[in-house]
Amino acid sequence: MLNLVHLKVLAAVARQGSVTEAAKELHYSQPSVSHHLARLEAATGAKLVQRVGRGIRLTPEGRLLADRATEIVGRVEAASNELAAQIGLNSGHVRLAGFSSVLSTIVPKAAARLADLHPGLELSLTDRHPEEALRLLRHGEIDVALIFRYADTPVEDEGFRLVHIVDDPVYLVSRRPGEGIADHRRSAWIGGCERCQDELVTLCRRADFTPRIAFVSDDMVVMQSFVAAGMGVTILPGLALRAHRLADIEATELTDLSRQIYAVTYGDPPDPPATVALIQALQAAV
Repeated sequence: MLNLVHLKVLAAVARQGSVTEAAKELHYSQPSVSHHLARLEAATGAKLVQRVGRGIRLTPEGRLLADRATEIVGRVEAASNELAAQIGLNSGHVRLAGFSSVLSTIVPKAAARLADLHPGLELSLTDRHPEEALRLLRHGEIDVALIFRYADTPVEDEGFRLVHIVDDPVYLVSRRPGEGIADHRRSAWIGGCERCQDELVTLCRRADFTPRIAFVSDDMVVMQSFVAAGMGVTILPGLALRAHRLADIEATELTDLSRQIYAVTYGDPPDPPATVALIQALQAAV
């Protein structure tokens, strides 16, 4: 009897033209691929591959079966995806981690949209900085990580797949309107999270000074409160100011700086239907 795994292996060998490349595609060992081919030959009673020099070539019988195998595997995968979409969006659970300013602005709208479209799908949320969210994603503890990054943020490790959600402008927050970064060479600064502090230092150094970071908090309310009290200045993204803004501060957009918001998944595509639905809801919420 023909085995679907054996057919999948034969189809991969036909596509790649070698056992080694087929093993890479399937994430199998090379001996495992050879074993599956041998089992398939035993099951069919036909010689399916033959050695040519240091490589292999499909026999006419092997080519015929490989063509059918590609069609069979494709139909089975399509049926599995359709079934998963039907089941996954009528029930199930999708897990999201993100940072505070996006959780308080974009995510509530996305959650409401997701609930309207797929009322049986449960969404859970957790508040995490980008580095921690990516760690949770890699370990399989969440399905989607919402992160922000700047132009000079180090590239994420291989395996992470980023979907752009929105560009978020960045503002200088002070007590006087119309000021720029260079106006605060001698001011005290309120620093945010580690990634934000790195960007603040880079930004100030472009203006030929190093900021004196006197206070550190990643709470956007606390940061604005210190500015309002005259204890320093800071930079904040637009989403943070949209979520909460004190009346007695001034925000001046830094036109040469923005941060990018991404929804991140991990591993080989395609993503599960519930994950895709969540990302689409996030994009629609913007």
